[in-house]
Amino acid sequence: MEAETRKKLQLVLLLGIVVAGGRAAYIVYERHEAKKDEATIRINTPLKADYYVTPKKLRPYDLKSARQLTLQPAWIKLGYYHTYYPYDTASHKADFAHEVGTLGPLQKLDIFDVVTGVTPRAPGTKQILAVFRVEGKTYAVPIGAEKGDEFKCYSDDMFFIEDPHELYKHWPADIWKAIDEHRAQQGMSELQASFALGMGTPEGSGGYGSRTLDYPNGGKAVTIRFENDKAVTITPGA
Repeated sequence: MEAETRKKLQLVLLLGIVVAGGRAAYIVYERHEAKKDEATIRINTPLKADYYVTPKKLRPYDLKSARQLTLQPAWIKLGYYHTYYPYDTASHKADFAHEVGTLGPLQKLDIFDVVTGVTPRAPGTKQILAVFRVEGKTYAVPIGAEKGDEFKCYSDDMFFIEDPHELYKHWPADIWKAIDEHRAQQGMSELQASFALGMGTPEGSGGYGSRTLDYPNGGKAVTIRFENDKAVTITPGA
């Protein structure tokens, strides 16, 4: 190969290396700037205050530890979902044959005992029962089950043991007024609507905060359409 041709090839290769190196450097720069933009967005768009709320949990592992529920009031997390029954304190038995109803959204309970009882439908399993009084009458609501050495208590999923008004005190006063009056309001989040109306059932497709939910609402059904986790339409349900 002639010296002149070899020199030209070397120049072409060198130019290719320079171009490739420049392109790689530009890609690295672009990615660095993109990460900076993402970090700026994260800094300038803080998480909702709700995400920082960490309700206290008891994590009961036996009947004795479950009795910690008697040391403070409890509030129902999901209304119109948990069935409760009459309870006879003399015989220490719940009347599972006669349902009283379902506990309401954020209903406050003063639980004075946690006991076990057996239902006719599951004679081999002991139901864990939280016992409370309402207007002078005594009731029990199942909060778990015990079978042999296996003990499962769902009280942390069922109850707040701190006042929800304090846990979510960052919510506006008008939202809390609507929640306490058990009515829906424009702009409510899904969580706020559940506090006001209890359990909702999804209608059709859609992710959390951007879907339609039907709320039985203790016989006063309401349908709410959410967008960006805000109630945009509220209509009477079927």
